[in-house]
Amino acid sequence: MGNKENHKHNGKENKTDKNAREEKCEEQEKQREKEKHKDERIEENGQITLDENDKNHKIHLITIIGEIEGHDNLSSSSKTTKYEHVLPQLAAIEDSKEIDGVLILLNTMGGDVEAGLAIAEMIASLSKPTVSLVLGGSHSIGVPIAVSTDYSYIVPTGTMVIHPVRLTGMVIGVQQTFDYFRQIQNRITGFVCEHCKVSKSRIEELMMETGVLTKDVGTILVGQEAVEEGIICEVGGIKDAVAKLHEMVDKRKADQS
Repeated sequence: MGNKENHKHNGKENKTDKNAREEKCEEQEKQREKEKHKDERIEENGQITLDENDKNHKIHLITIIGEIEGHDNLSSSSKTTKYEHVLPQLAAIEDSKEIDGVLILLNTMGGDVEAGLAIAEMIASLSKPTVSLVLGGSHSIGVPIAVSTDYSYIVPTGTMVIHPVRLTGMVIGVQQTFDYFRQIQNRITGFVCEHCKVSKSRIEELMMETGVLTKDVGTILVGQEAVEEGIICEVGGIKDAVAKLHEMVDKRKADQS
C-alpha cells in the first residue's frame, strides 16, 4: 500500500517537473523570438522598443542615419533613412496606447528637403513626449528634425551644419526658380525658429557665413556652440536623453491621472 502511494506521489512530482520544464522551455523560446524580432527591426529600419526599464515605460527608438531619402532611390552603397518607413511608424506610435515616448537618435548628413521636413513635422505633431540626441552630426535638413522634439541633446563632439538650400543638376536661371528657392528656405527657417530659441535673423546669418566652410557658405556648430546659439537645449549623451524622456513620461502620466 505504501509503495503504491509513493509511486503515485512520485508520479505527481514527475508530472509537475515536466510541466515546469515545458513552461521554462516555452518562456525561453518566447525570449528568443523577442530578441530575434528586435534584431530584425534594428537591421531593417533602425527601430526598437525599449521596454525593460524599471519604470515600465515603453520607449520607441527611431534612428535617422546617413542620408534622408526622398522620392528618388539612392545607390545601394549609401546609408539611408527612408521617409516612407519612418512616417507610418510615427503614425503607429501616435495611435498606440502602449508607447509612452519617443527617442530620436540622429547621425545624418541631411538629404531630401521635402522628406526631411515631413519627418520633422510628424515628430513635432506627436502627442507623446519626444527627445532627440545628435550623435556625430545632424546636418542640413537634419537640423529641423533635431529641433522637432520636445527636448533636444547633442553630444560634446556632435556637429550641426547650417547652410542654405542647395539643388544638384541643371537649374533654370529665371526669377521663378529663385522665388522657389526662397520659399523652401523660408519653410525651413520658419520651422527651426518655431521649435527652438534661435531667431530668424541669426539663423539666416549662420546660413550665409562665408568664413567657416571652405569654398562654400554656412556654419559648423560643435556641441556646446549649438546650445549657445539656442538651437539645441542641452549638451548630453544617451544617459541624459533617456533619463529626460522617462521624466517627461512620468509628468505626462501624472497630469493625466
